[in-house]
Amino acid sequence: MEQKESYRWLENMRQSTALLGDPVRCIHVGDRESDIYELFCTAHELSTYFLVRTCVDRLAGDGQHTIAHEMEQVKVKGLHRVEIRDAKGRPATVTLELRYQRITVLPPIGKQNRYPALQLTAIHAHERDVPPGRAGIEWKLLTNLPVQSRAQAIEKLDWYAMRWKIETFHKILKSGCKAEDSKLRTADRLANLISIFCILSWRIFWLTMISRCAPQASSETVFTSTEIELLERLIPNLPPTAQGPPLLRNLIRVARLGGYLARANDAPPGNTVMWRGMQRLTDIQLGYELARNGCG
Repeated sequence: MEQKESYRWLENMRQSTALLGDPVRCIHVGDRESDIYELFCTAHELSTYFLVRTCVDRLAGDGQHTIAHEMEQVKVKGLHRVEIRDAKGRPATVTLELRYQRITVLPPIGKQNRYPALQLTAIHAHERDVPPGRAGIEWKLLTNLPVQSRAQAIEKLDWYAMRWKIETFHKILKSGCKAEDSKLRTADRLANLISIFCILSWRIFWLTMISRCAPQASSETVFTSTEIELLERLIPNLPPTAQGPPLLRNLIRVARLGGYLARANDAPPGNTVMWRGMQRLTDIQLGYELARNGCG
């Protein structure tokens, strides 16, 4: 196991739990890459918790059937309505059928002599009435946390949904800030650089999300007075499709600097155009400040 790339999931669980020093306060959330039985056993040994999206249909119960087969026998225990956006950014509401059950999960056949069976909770969320032309939402989660009500099941779905934000943050860190391209020679210097990049990545992601979650907020909450002045000078006119509150208009201006076209059918600005736009705005602001102070 130590020779596999997936071993880092186990190491992360051990290191983060040790760092906090309070295992019962930790909940380790992982995507399908972390669906390994050793992870479940490590959490059991450390007395900590996990929430994993599964890709393996494991043996369950008496070993004569799988988790999927057992969950098919479970009645729908509730509905959950969520808002999504299609490929063009248009909002829609979908209904998920929720099933959850405490079951006995068995280790793979080749590992049954090394690992014990575990009592885990399976949560399955399936979209009802999937429209044609789009794949339905289907989440299968496995956790050692108690789930005894619809509210607790929805809570776990919401926790897993937060992974999208974490993945987006790391995408900005790696692709936008290009943290992996740095040529620093010591770990301390790299840690300092990544600390700064984390702040920059957070701001880019925040700019992207606030335009969708709180477009009525004040522009001064997000931008400095100099940034607002420069944006209004650089892009004084916006297309009719980009009209809205002052904050939204300035966010569109940043996205336009990054290549966003703001056409009628375009999805809301994403992180890529936002980080390109902020990079251009930062360079422009530097030149503006130098000129205003009489340098050069």
